[in-house]
Amino acid sequence: MTAAPDPICAPATPLFPAAVAVVRLSGQGLPGVLAPLLELPQPRRAELRKLRWDGFQEKALVLFFPGPASYTGEDVVELQVHGNPLLVRRLLGHLGTLGVRLAEPGEFTRRALLNGKQGLLEAEALRDLVAAETDTQVRLAQARAGAQPEWLREARGHLAPWMARAEAVVDYGEEEGIILNLKDLATWLEPLLARFHVEQVRCGAARHLREGLRLALVGRPNAGKSTLFNALAGEDRAIVTDIPGTTRDVLEVRCEWRGLPLRLFDTAGVRETEDPLERLGVARVRPVLETADLILHLIPALDEGPDGALTLALGPFQGKVAEVRTFGDQAPKAGPAISAMYGDLDPLEAILKARLLGGLAPDACFGALATDRQSALLDDLVRQLELLLALTAEDPPELVASLLQGAWGLLARLTGEDRADTALDALFSGFCLGK
Repeated sequence: MTAAPDPICAPATPLFPAAVAVVRLSGQGLPGVLAPLLELPQPRRAELRKLRWDGFQEKALVLFFPGPASYTGEDVVELQVHGNPLLVRRLLGHLGTLGVRLAEPGEFTRRALLNGKQGLLEAEALRDLVAAETDTQVRLAQARAGAQPEWLREARGHLAPWMARAEAVVDYGEEEGIILNLKDLATWLEPLLARFHVEQVRCGAARHLREGLRLALVGRPNAGKSTLFNALAGEDRAIVTDIPGTTRDVLEVRCEWRGLPLRLFDTAGVRETEDPLERLGVARVRPVLETADLILHLIPALDEGPDGALTLALGPFQGKVAEVRTFGDQAPKAGPAISAMYGDLDPLEAILKARLLGGLAPDACFGALATDRQSALLDDLVRQLELLLALTAEDPPELVASLLQGAWGLLARLTGEDRADTALDALFSGFCLGK
């Protein structure tokens, strides 16, 4: 029998001066552990207690949640004290003398996962919720915080009997006359694979929303980059003038526009110039282009076509370049064009959704898989099903059983039933101490 894990504690609120600070504890037998400091109140009742230690005295509002009906599945205690950072540090230090060590990042949620209080997908959604910076990112994380997606539960339910049949064929097929009909298997696999393809599109879009769409604005001087930058940001962040070369450096802003979380990069106009500052700004454009999800090549609507030198410079990134006509108000007959000055940006919204969200609206991505880990496992699942569909009657049943077991294992890793310590370490290292 393994020993119970050590009791842990952590500040659940930032260590800044504030009206209230919360210290959270988790572990088995906390009433006894904390007896030298205080007597815990009745479960789930907030009561005031006086804490005295090392010459300090403090009033705390105390909550006690006995395990297993708690966040972590262990005894959980929350102490609400005055929000003086020094006071909180001294309290945490005293808890250490009682045998309560400081928690590692994400250790509360990790214990909740290991004790069956929540699933791996839910834990990942919680991490994203804490890190969300826009309304859409909050809603995206909240939509994944509940039960497993229905399509995942259905996939597991359909896969289980086929895996059992394949194993039975391998073990007893010749003796019992058990056969595995690959046509029947394909009848089940094809709609499942089609659903997985749909989820791949939703997952790709959700990943962009989760991380923020990285957009680099490029174009010749006075192509409307800074005007568009300010319009999307909703504030005047870049200087806009008729003088070419006003933008000397790369400007960055994070914002949400029409439900799309954006990371915008306004770059210096690309041209030959003798101005040393402007040349430095142009030189800094390339690293931005390398990391951008989409490069918006802005071309004034009155221009006959894109600038040749700039088009050549964008050659290595052609797969992620989208041409956007600007100053549509000055050339209304020039075709689809935006007017950042007058807020006519519908063509740009259509481009972003088509190129980065698979044509989906942001709310169509809610509930989709969204992390790199989830995306990689979903891609592996698709490949596994494609291999199964490629089998013929000449293939040995052992191969069918092996591929089905592989698909089952990937589903288990995706949902967290089969989890590796290294994967959990990577996940929980991104949590704050109090989670």
